Parts: sequence; structure tokens; C-alpha cells
Amino acid sequence: MKSKVLSLILAVCTLCSLLVSPASAVGGDSAVQMVQALGILDGTDLESPVTRAEFSKMLVAASSYKDSVSSEGSGYSLFRDVKSSYWASEYIRCAVSEGWMTGYTDGTFRPDETVKLEEACAAVLKLLGYDTSALAGSFPSAQLSKAAALGLRDGISLKQGGTMARRDCAALFSNLMTAKTSGGQIYAETLGYTVTNGEVDYTALTLENLSGPYVAENSSTSLPFQPATVYRNGEISSSAALNQYDVYYYDQGSSTLWIYTDRVSGKITELSPSATSPTSVTVAGAAYEIGSSAATYKLSALGGGKAGTIVTLLLGMDGSVVDVLTGTSVEAVYYGMVESSEKVVAEDGNAAVQANVTVLCTDGTAKTFAVDKAMDYKAGRLVSVNVSEGSVTIKTLTEKHTSGKVNSTATKLGDLSFADNVEILDTSSEGTAAAVDASRLSGMSLDSDDIRYYGLNEEGRIEYLILDDVTGDLWTYAYLTNLEDQSQEMSINVTYTYLVDGTEQTLRSASVKYPVETGGIAIAYKSDGSIQTMQRMKSVKLTELSGSWAMASNQRYAIADDVQVYLRKNGSYYLTALSAVNAEDYTLTGWYNNSSSSAGRQIRIIIATALES
Repeated sequence: MKSKVLSLILAVCTLCSLLVSPASAVGGDSAVQMVQALGILDGTDLESPVTRAEFSKMLVAASSYKDSVSSEGSGYSLFRDVKSSYWASEYIRCAVSEGWMTGYTDGTFRPDETVKLEEACAAVLKLLGYDTSALAGSFPSAQLSKAAALGLRDGISLKQGGTMARRDCAALFSNLMTAKTSGGQIYAETLGYTVTNGEVDYTALTLENLSGPYVAENSSTSLPFQPATVYRNGEISSSAALNQYDVYYYDQGSSTLWIYTDRVSGKITELSPSATSPTSVTVAGAAYEIGSSAATYKLSALGGGKAGTIVTLLLGMDGSVVDVLTGTSVEAVYYGMVESSEKVVAEDGNAAVQANVTVLCTDGTAKTFAVDKAMDYKAGRLVSVNVSEGSVTIKTLTEKHTSGKVNSTATKLGDLSFADNVEILDTSSEGTAAAVDASRLSGMSLDSDDIRYYGLNEEGRIEYLILDDVTGDLWTYAYLTNLEDQSQEMSINVTYTYLVDGTEQTLRSASVKYPVETGGIAIAYKSDGSIQTMQRMKSVKLTELSGSWAMASNQRYAIADDVQVYLRKNGSYYLTALSAVNAEDYTLTGWYNNSSSSAGRQIRIIIATALES
């Protein structure tokens, strides 16, 4: 059911995914991460307004003067309201001297006033080499128009006169890095950064100053600095608290802290290439590279490691093993749904039969556990897996229901709050599942039948949430172009021809007729890859279209991130981009799944037919 069904590969955040910012993702966390890594932005309060003094510092950090201007006073000042000892006096002097910013006619700079959109755009245009003589029109319309044309305003919703927040500045400077100067060069390259396929690669810059990995011995582990920016498992966080066994890295120069809580517990099934000098270890059905000498020793035969030992692997930012817990330190509980199970002969030489059970866990991974009792674990069954010293135990979960509306910030379900690290899994009775970000449920009303299980942490907040096909993401969406039914009275013979992501597929069925017609269809797969069912989708004529939503008369529909858009021409269908069609030049038909859940009713397929001129 769906292209995003969990695989057996552990999904971990790599350093490159954190430190390479796609130009298309401006305004999001990737833009924030990039400008923070480049030293342009610091702190975690992205919604606070930016002052003129703060903006002058950002401009300097985004210029060729980034390594030559500091916060130390110069001994003199250009403005009567900026003392030479003022923290930003050097940045202000540089920004004004270079012509990026100007003071006021009364001899003041007004450093504490906020920066407006047009001021910010004008300053950044000057960094690119566009002075007023090169712009058509007068201030501010000329600057705003040129900034929009260069893509500098992408991801910024402000209009003229709007106050720039820190998030807006992150988008602006992220866009600046990949914009072209008046001379035709990519701006980031003029500063010595590498740009590949529209992405700024600043990995080497960050790695050069990165310290770690370290493992927190306990929750009182102290850092040598007060972090201004914190990432926890790849997401920006407001808390720098370390818990026991957290893996962390830091860059003291940029006051940035990275914390990782990724752990895998289970039996060692393989040490490769040898037990005496392993470079990788297989635990819970997945192989992990060993990334430290300490971990290598603990897993090797010299340190007592061997196949069959129950361990907990502590993983770092690149998914490699930083350290290993053994003995009484091993303690983990997983919640999830059985994907599959098989009976095998144990490899301990006793010819005992055991079960290898693959569980789709709420943390977004599929893990395979070897259990001594060769019981049948049916696909789709909810289970908990307890891994402790010397044993792995799998128990069937008794379904636990609740209901309520998820608030707009996706931090509460009814009266229950979500834990900061809440894990959400959408499941089907056929044994397929997909991890869900809490934001996906924003504004949804969930009935008790929508929730198969929820678990609370010590603070009474939801830590685990297992849903029953709520999001619609477990289905594969296709456009049925042809249905040929040659069935006779005593036999079935139906051929279905359909498109999935632009690829034509054909299904010939001699056993079942699915209740579908040409048009949008939703296909449900079993965990073994066979088709469970097909359903006809509902269609609406779209009257307005944006990048994330569409209007049909007075009804608003969300557009799925992986929406398929087809241009229909002369009876054929051509896959195209959402940005290539609009409601003015095309007749647009949107198809959405017939789901009882509001989150499932997303536009999954759009058919665009050009209007006759």
C-alpha cells in the first residue's frame, strides 16, 4: 500500500542531509540550518523581529568581510546613537561604509528599529552588485520587483512594509547564496563555498570545527559552552538537555549542539568481515557500520562480542555505531505492528526452532527480532517487544483507544499532550505501515476507531500512537487509463491498465473484479506485495491551485506532497510538475481518496487539459 511503506533499512539523519540546503526548501529548517552553519544566523527563536543592528551583523557574515569584522568596538562611531563600545558598532560601520545600509538624515542609525522587507531586499541586492542605477523604477517597488525576479523573496510571505523575522532572514540569506550576482556568478561561489546542482555544500566547513562524537554518561553531563542552537535527531530543538547515553557533537565556534538518541537493541546476528576485527554489525535485521574504536573493541571477540549476544547500539549522526551497551545496561521496549514472521532453525547448534519476527516500529523503522518461542505472529498484529539482558520477548498489545481533535500546532490530541519525541505509526490490517509526523494530523478529529493504541510517558503525555489507516498514505494512487473486461458467465478475465508516477502498469485478473472505472484509483497492497483491493477515487473540478492546496467551488483540499500531475493531450497522459499547470489555462480535475478521515482526503492526482485558445 503506498510507496512510502517502511523498509528494513534504518532511517537515520546523516550529516550531509543536515548540512546541504536545497534552494527549493527556502524558509524551512534546511534554510535555517544552512545560514546557521555559515554563521549568519544564531539562536532558536525564529519568530522574533530583526533589528537594524542585528541585520547589519547578518550582512557582514554573508559577505567577504565575514572573517575580518568582529563585535569588538573600533574606537569611533559613524552615528550619534551608536557608541563605539556598542556590540554592533563594527558591523554597522562596515554595512554603511559598503553602502549596504544607510543612516538617517538626523545623524542616527536607529539600531533598535526593526528591518522592513524592502530595506532587507535593497541591502541584499547591493551585496549582489545591483545598485539603484541598475534597477528599473524607484524605491521600494524597483527593489522588491528585482528581489522577486532573482528568487530572493522565495519562502517569504511578507509584503511591502512587513517586518522581517529571523525566519524570514533565514530564507532571504539562503536564497542569496544561490542567486546570481550582477556579473552572472553564483553568490556563494564568490565567498569560496561550493554549489552543486543548486545546493550549497558547507559540510566541510562544519566538519572542520566539529567536536565529537561523545556519549553522555548521565543527565548531569556538562558542556564547555552554552549552545545557541540545538538540533535533536536532526530537528531544531529548544532544549539542550542531555540524557544518559545520548550521543552528541558540538561546534563551540558557532555554539551549535547536535544530539542523537537513535538506538537499536537486539541480538547480534553477524559481525563482518570477522569477529576479531569487525567493521559492521547486524542487529535486529539491519547492518550498521562501526564508527568508533571503542565500539569496534566492544563488539569484537577481544571485547566479548559474538553472534547471539544481546546489545544496544548507540548511533551517531551518520548512522554508524558510536558505542555499545551490554549486560544490565541493555533495556529497550519497542511498539509496533507485525509485518511478517518465519520459523527458522536457531544458529546456536541446538537445532531448536525459533521465530524471526519483523516489526514495523513506531520509531519509523522495521526491525527483525529472533525469539526462542516459535509462535505464529500474524501480519497486522500490534505487539510490544521487550529487549533486556539475555532475552527478547514479544507480546500482543491489547488495543487502547482514545479520541479527540488534534490542535492546530499538533501538540495535543483532545486533552492529552504529545511528548516532544512522540512516535506515530499509521497501519493497516494487511501488515503495512508508515511513520507519520505529528504535523500531518494538525486540525484532525480522530474517532476511537481511528486509534488502535496509544502509550503515555511518565509525564502523562502521548509517547506512542498507532493509527488505523488514517492518513491515506498507505495506499498507492494510480490513474486507470483503460479497463478491458472479457469476463464470461463462469469466468473472470479483466485487464487493468494504469499509470503510477508516470509509469504504465498492467494487471490481468482471473479471480476478482475490482469496483473501479477509468479515472483515479487507490490500490491497497498486502505486506507480501500482492493486491488486497482497489477502490475508485472521487473527483472534483479544481477552480484554484497553489503549491499546497486547491479549491473546488468553496471547498478547500490539501494537495499531497507526492501528488501526480498529468497533462492530457490527444488521449494520452504525460507526467508533469504541479508548477506547470494552473486553473486559468487548463481544466483541472482533482482525484482524492474516499476516506473517512480529513487527513486522507488529499488531492493525490490532477489531470490537466489545456483550454482551447
